[in-house]
Amino acid sequence: MELYITSLNSGSNGNCYYVGNKQEAVLVDVGLSCRETEKRMGRLGLTMEKVKAIFVSHEHSDHISGIPVLAKKYNLPVYITPDTRHNIRLTWEGISIFPFQAYEPVKIGELSINGFPKFHDAADPHSFVISYEGINVGVFTDIGSSCKHLIRHFSQCHAAFLETNYDDDLLEQGYYPLHLKRRIRGNKGHLSNKQALDLFLTYKPDFMSHLLLAHLSKENNCPKLVKELFTLHAANTEVVVASRYAETPVYTITTSGYAVTRPIVEPVIVKASKKPKRPKVDPMQYSLF
Repeated sequence: MELYITSLNSGSNGNCYYVGNKQEAVLVDVGLSCRETEKRMGRLGLTMEKVKAIFVSHEHSDHISGIPVLAKKYNLPVYITPDTRHNIRLTWEGISIFPFQAYEPVKIGELSINGFPKFHDAADPHSFVISYEGINVGVFTDIGSSCKHLIRHFSQCHAAFLETNYDDDLLEQGYYPLHLKRRIRGNKGHLSNKQALDLFLTYKPDFMSHLLLAHLSKENNCPKLVKELFTLHAANTEVVVASRYAETPVYTITTSGYAVTRPIVEPVIVKASKKPKRPKVDPMQYSLF
């Protein structure tokens, strides 16, 4: 038995994570346009016909902007908590909306999706564990700090998308205003490289085969730096940095443990454009960095 996982994009410019077996799959968040989501899945040899549902972690635009068009085009049900839905200003006409509750698993075919609360500056934010035949894959991003819920689920995962949003020194030396730095570092902000590494070192199960480092800040982190940091302590776990510019390969997850699998399809690498001028920070978008 196997699960297949990929990050279609990960960062404040859009988040979308695919987890599925050979028959069905789910997307956790859709912060890409419908066209871009289709394009990236197509490059990986994945089809939207296998996607049976979308699960929403919280209401920030980099996690939901592509949902209305994609869900309507493919007639996909959207699972979302009532408080999160109440705080989203999107048109849901023609879309099937289903509420979910923490620790009440939702069955999508043979997949079981279990949501649980997390610390973040949103109305009712949740992380997810997708399970199939004893295989557990966690989607743990946009988290201000580790909590008992995160620790318990992380320690049961064969693979995980784990937030490593910022490097402490890069954030401290960066141009963000002090109040934004405090918000990012706060209990409802984002996980730093150090916080995520502490979780990994303390609670990583021996059978975790893949760790995808997710939601890296463009300004306050460095993919090479964080990959080297985690690889140094990874042992038999394959460490992958989820890009903010392209999809990752598709990885095969099993219950056997210690299985560093080759990607099914290599992604098309999209080069980043030249470094833009420093953006003006809109106070309403602080939670997205």
